[in-house]
Amino acid sequence: MENISVFDILKIGVGPSSSHTLGPWIAGSLFLEELGADRLASVTKVHVHLYGSLSLTGRGHATDLAVTMGLCGLDPVQFPVDQLGALMDQIREQGILRLAGGHVIPFEVDKDIFFHGTFLPYHANGLRFEAFTADGVIGETYYSVGGGFVQKEGEKDKSPAVRAQFPFPIEKANQLLAYCTRENKRISDIVWANELSLRDKPVIESGLWKIWETMLESIYLGCHTEGVLPGGLHVKRRAFELHKGLIGKELYSGPQEWLAAVRRSEGGFRRVMKWVSCFALAVNEVNAALGRVVTAPTNGSAGVIPAVLLYYLAFENAQSGRDEVFRFLLVAAEIGSIFKKNATLSAAMGGCQAEIGVSSAMAAAGLCELLGGSPGQVLTAAEIAMEHHLGLTCDPISGLVQVPCIERNTMGAIKAINAAELATETSLEHTKVSLDKVVRTMWETARDMNGKYKETSEGGLALSVNWVDC
Repeated sequence: MENISVFDILKIGVGPSSSHTLGPWIAGSLFLEELGADRLASVTKVHVHLYGSLSLTGRGHATDLAVTMGLCGLDPVQFPVDQLGALMDQIREQGILRLAGGHVIPFEVDKDIFFHGTFLPYHANGLRFEAFTADGVIGETYYSVGGGFVQKEGEKDKSPAVRAQFPFPIEKANQLLAYCTRENKRISDIVWANELSLRDKPVIESGLWKIWETMLESIYLGCHTEGVLPGGLHVKRRAFELHKGLIGKELYSGPQEWLAAVRRSEGGFRRVMKWVSCFALAVNEVNAALGRVVTAPTNGSAGVIPAVLLYYLAFENAQSGRDEVFRFLLVAAEIGSIFKKNATLSAAMGGCQAEIGVSSAMAAAGLCELLGGSPGQVLTAAEIAMEHHLGLTCDPISGLVQVPCIERNTMGAIKAINAAELATETSLEHTKVSLDKVVRTMWETARDMNGKYKETSEGGLALSVNWVDC
């Protein structure tokens, strides 16, 4: 049974897409590891071939930039995102690439990266690296399978948690519920015990807190950045104006003081819903601008979980802190892992139900536990949230994670809150559809969905720019 860590589902990375940007970046780094230092020194040229969805929407998702950064040996978690554009311009102008930051080869981005419209058999997000040496060509094929997970052809995910055996191995939701019942524990307790088999407590706590700090910083940055998003659609950032109308003239010096100011702001149903929308918009505007966000479980859906968690911290329980943040993230990540094991996190395979739908289910579950829901109600919250995202297509205009993607994060966040509230009032004996059944339904829906609605920009709203209003 595959054991997936919280830190595999919730990863810090670079926007705009976990499968089209972060995954290819990681694949480039993995190819460098495959070459090794000795063979790397003999490389004279590199070609990158992008297939399927990576080809059809790759330019809009900055896949060419991502694979280039991966071949440079840069770390997507640590590299300053504000320097990405300048570095890419430098590579284009100089026509050279420093493999792994050292070995210099000629490289022309527009000629050495190939966009193929064809799909490889295993997955819609395929890419192949070829390194040319005096002895021949060394080639490897990888698949970016969603949520920043990468598989080499013929192998499993490159996930550091796979090697460990959890005390509570979980494949499906009914197993998780059985553990909670038998041990008389919350879902977060079960997930915590599994994480302790991988890492020491201080490492888990610091890692979870770093994830939350990154989420909060992305909300803060999005709320304080105005202008137009890159990419050619000229989409105006909206979080800035929405935030300005909500916060008033409050003064603060950083994310933590800002959070205190949000907690002091006036409530009311409409105002709180505006705040939640503002939080989600902010994160995904940062993501669309190649900023740093947390893949949760994907970059295209990165705003849902931060928005719902901040909703709880700011408006449901202003006295909450680290413990609540940890529990929320632990529960949310476990729900994400169940979807990954039994369906998909890739919009190229499952449509947007695999991104916004899954993130909404994750957020609903995390919120439900914090609201006092039982393990059964927590799983019901996830089921309700996904149930009302089934069939959601992925149809990004111009292949950019902007329209309709950014707004969909606000919808996913609001649905998650609604699902959590409904679940806390739900008697389990009256539940007709289990989470496992809705996961299976999602996967069946994904397989039946027409390919043009799976992150190809070949159908739906992606074509609306060509329609004439009558």
